[in-house]
Amino acid sequence: MNKSAPLFTPVLITGCIIVMIGFSIRASFGVFQIPIATEFNWLRSDFSLAIAIQNLAWGIGQPIFGAVAEKVGDRKAIILGALAYAAGLILSAGATLPIQHQLYEILVGFGIAGTGFGVILAVVGRASSDENRSMSLAIATAAGSAGQVFGAPVAEFLLQSMSWQNVFLWFAAAILATLLLLPFMRAPQVASKAELQESMGTILIRAFRDPSYTMIFLGFFSCGYQLAFVTAHFPAFVAESCGPIAGGTFLAGMGINSTSALGAAAISLIGLANIMGTLLAGYLGKRYSKKYLLASIYAARTIIAAWFILTPMTPLTVIIFSIFMGSLWLATVPLTSGLVAHLYGLRYMGTLYGIVFFSHQLGSFLGVWLGGKLYDIYGTYTYVWWVGVGVGAFSALVHLPIKEKRTALAA
Repeated sequence: MNKSAPLFTPVLITGCIIVMIGFSIRASFGVFQIPIATEFNWLRSDFSLAIAIQNLAWGIGQPIFGAVAEKVGDRKAIILGALAYAAGLILSAGATLPIQHQLYEILVGFGIAGTGFGVILAVVGRASSDENRSMSLAIATAAGSAGQVFGAPVAEFLLQSMSWQNVFLWFAAAILATLLLLPFMRAPQVASKAELQESMGTILIRAFRDPSYTMIFLGFFSCGYQLAFVTAHFPAFVAESCGPIAGGTFLAGMGINSTSALGAAAISLIGLANIMGTLLAGYLGKRYSKKYLLASIYAARTIIAAWFILTPMTPLTVIIFSIFMGSLWLATVPLTSGLVAHLYGLRYMGTLYGIVFFSHQLGSFLGVWLGGKLYDIYGTYTYVWWVGVGVGAFSALVHLPIKEKRTALAA
């Protein structure tokens, strides 16, 4: 494709819609923490483990769906993902035991993998010109944040008029509706002659032997830890720990008159701020070193998280944290996926990024599960929050030695 190719293509627009709907549902699960635990008198760790398993299944499924997309077709992978997503939500709606939720979330996790970044970003990357690729990946990533903007508030709104079981059924219908868009998901196979002659095994072996790939893998762990912990536990954390919202404040005038509503709004605000943050990351990613941008993002996350936990929580600090953390939220995704594509080419980008993303989801599993477990033991989220500060600092450092030079065959 030449440099005059348009930025907004049918593939990009369709990919954005699919990711947006899928992520709006995923981002709302933290809102269900208290209603489900209250109805069944569960420990906080019971539903937290279900969400943690969802994140782990998402990580396991990501390279699988990436390989399926590259071997049998992108659209077939998306269909399988949407069906698994809907099945998991429908079965979860009828679950009454923790073990049932935990098992059904495996299907939801695979569904997110099949309809999420691993598959969609690979399609968008192939459909984009070299000039537009970094920005296209950022726009598709930002679409996930757009889903987060309304996912948690919509779930909170629906819970006011129906049971959480019915909300899950509506969400299942929404994810199935995305299949109507699949005719537009057609992307060319953009790869060099050398890449096309490469087998998947060859490129995987070369990546596994490359220390830079290992550092990308390790660095993505803290991203998953921080994001999943906040998504799953922040609404409950705010609801239980934030200072009161005064009746005459600006927030109360917006209809946010309880800490519960503030918690859901915080997730939405994080998603809103991340739209601009992710687009900025995509813009900077084609002009500056991706590894230094990633190191800077992780360092900034570490600082804002440490500030938040050291400061007494008020509605104002929740808003400040949400804006700053939100601007850094998914900014790592277009940079990380773009770095993988730059180092190893586009032919097996979905699989290679999927493996890196597994590290992200290992972090997600630990962040969600540890958040619930330590809360049940100590009655506070403070300890698991400090673990997140530590792994964030580690990620900032581990990106620095990465060599941003393409391997000979993929170049």
